[in-house]
Amino acid sequence: MVVFRNLTLSMLLQLGALSALLLPASDLMADPLRIGLIGLDTSHAEQFTMRLNDPANPNHVPGGRVVAAFPTGSPDLPESISRLPEFTAILKDKYGVRMVDSIPALCGEVDAVMILSLDGRPHLDQAKEVMTFGKPIFVDKPVAANLKDIVQMYVLAEKMQIPLFSASALRWYQGVVEVANAKSTPPQAAISWGPAPTIAHHPDLYFYAIHATEALFTVMGTGCDHVTRTTTPAESVVTGIWTGNRTGSLHALHKLPMHSTSYKLVRFDGEDVFEQKTQGDYNPMLREIIKFFTTKVAPVTPAQTIEIYGFLQAAEESRRLGGVPVSIRNVLTQAGAPAEWLTPPQPKKDPGGK
Repeated sequence: MVVFRNLTLSMLLQLGALSALLLPASDLMADPLRIGLIGLDTSHAEQFTMRLNDPANPNHVPGGRVVAAFPTGSPDLPESISRLPEFTAILKDKYGVRMVDSIPALCGEVDAVMILSLDGRPHLDQAKEVMTFGKPIFVDKPVAANLKDIVQMYVLAEKMQIPLFSASALRWYQGVVEVANAKSTPPQAAISWGPAPTIAHHPDLYFYAIHATEALFTVMGTGCDHVTRTTTPAESVVTGIWTGNRTGSLHALHKLPMHSTSYKLVRFDGEDVFEQKTQGDYNPMLREIIKFFTTKVAPVTPAQTIEIYGFLQAAEESRRLGGVPVSIRNVLTQAGAPAEWLTPPQPKKDPGGK
């Protein structure tokens, strides 16, 4: 044992500072957030955990660590139940994530929760249960399997003052951000396309076309009034009219498989055309999630998110009605969305052209 005698306060303070410098950086930082996962039936469970839990990984995102998971899936969805054992084993054996048998057990061990269940149908009930424990929540796509559940989730979170948000990783893809920021003024038009395979029990654009749709809204902003949809077995084209008679078009490519990287965004501003040059990965979104869990401030507002799903729901209705224009405000109102979250209706045109 080393005994220090006749040391002045100044000398002791200097020794303390030196000891701090010799400590690993991880010992000087605050403990990472303890994150819990609900649903291990999607590749996001593995990808997010790998990036958060492995400091040696070149894609490591600091600030949070997945410590517990509730490995639930949907028996009536082959895409879900077939992958649940694989991802459960990876998280448990490779990353040391503790498996629990209920949402209350999960919430007792974590600071924040990610709902990653592939199936959107249970998301509302899962979120409701997490909300009773006051934990901030990130909900993976789709927020739910119908618009009423989506609106109800956000209304309940606001009423209970629970931080909640959902987004596609494409919102923060470098190429998408570059196109969105190409000019400070709103674009006159934009086209976004990407894979849109469907899944049972969900509106056909909810499951995967959400990604290309969120990229479209990232550049166009909110303010879409109505949409019109044309559909073939290979593709759906949804054209929205934004305030100021601006147009945004989604090309949902049904024949492309999940995990296809065939995304593209093009922006039109008079003589200027800006094309998405690069793709991206999960890291920027994960950084936003960690920031959200820390600050309790969502980077995407309820109004922004429900308008995106209102766009998809209006497209579903337009298809059902044979391609007629459908008002986003109307479908959101029918789903119970608060008036303050809705885009004001556009003035009706004078038939006489006045």
